[in-house]
Amino acid sequence: MSVTLSVVVPAWNEADRIGATLDALRRIRAADGSELIGELIVVDDGSTDGTAEEAARRATIVIRHAVRQGKGAALRTGWMRASGDMILFADADLGETAVHLGALVEPLLRGEADMAIARFASPARRGGFGLVKRLAKAGIYRLTGVRLEAPLSGQRAVRRQLLCDVGGVPDGFGVEVGLTIDAVRLGYRLCEVPLPLQHRETGKTLDGFRHRGLQMVEVSRAMLARWRRTVP
Repeated sequence: MSVTLSVVVPAWNEADRIGATLDALRRIRAADGSELIGELIVVDDGSTDGTAEEAARRATIVIRHAVRQGKGAALRTGWMRASGDMILFADADLGETAVHLGALVEPLLRGEADMAIARFASPARRGGFGLVKRLAKAGIYRLTGVRLEAPLSGQRAVRRQLLCDVGGVPDGFGVEVGLTIDAVRLGYRLCEVPLPLQHRETGKTLDGFRHRGLQMVEVSRAMLARWRRTVP
């Protein structure tokens, strides 16, 4: 029986990069050269630029949030609209490197994993001090016994059944950590796939530190909620 793949791209003010990202995603093919993607869904999370217009030229479906609701909400909107047996989550700022995400689906097609996580190449410059990543790695290991090198990666290929069983996509910037912990606790198999992906680097700017501060709060909240479930 053939399987179908839906791609979900959450986007917020990515008019300058989403076109290249979607063009690259449309070039993805299966290992035998056949079509792999059944539908390409973009969720515009309250953008104030031309993100939705750029997406409409390339995507199968474009869904617009009237106001910004956050990444977790955008992912949830997208996967609930998706019809595929597998869901590929892809950030909107990957540009031409998004074409490499086809390799992320292969472990699921081969029956080797239920969720495959992309591990990025080393960035050209360090965006911060790595505190959020270290926190996420330590928390996931403490709560599941699984060690990951890319705990915050949003590029993931996931079986639909996994998402149904964990109750969907968690909220906020802790979405990846929450999804990982929930999946492992239910016995699903994870793997990481190193890929030559690149995305926008925030650098050590005020906005960058603000983003990482919010991310740390959300990641901590996601881990705390799951730790509490284990406390009698």
